[in-house]
Amino acid sequence: MGALCSAAIALAQQQPPAKPQQDQKKPPTANPAVQEPPEEDEALKPEEFSLNPLEAQKNITAGDYYFKTKKNYHAAARRYLRATKWDPGSAEAFLKLGESEEKLNDHAAARDAYEKYLELAPAAKNAEAIRKKLDKWPAAKKS
Repeated sequence: MGALCSAAIALAQQQPPAKPQQDQKKPPTANPAVQEPPEEDEALKPEEFSLNPLEAQKNITAGDYYFKTKKNYHAAARRYLRATKWDPGSAEAFLKLGESEEKLNDHAAARDAYEKYLELAPAAKNAEAIRKKLDKWPAAKKS
């Protein structure tokens, strides 16, 4: 076995080192300083919303689950906000968004949602109660 090892060492010393092979997959470019732009990551693109009442209702249903069952008001608010983007005329979504933001003590966001709700449904049964609630809160800061 010792003879075999010494023969392998002698053979390795006789052969010149292997030259690194060039990457044949990469096509040669005329100007190596010019690079192609990186591919866009689809996850980084902003989501585009269009009127879709069915998608809005799905988000309201999911928001109700988080709000009532899980008591996860952050998740509920995110779902209700998505519902308002899918259907900007959904008074229900704005009402529930206001309720969840109120639970999170974000009175500015709750005020915005409630005001939009009152704009969409001025004659709602709970409109007067919401107006009274808004009157008790500090005034919205104008920027």
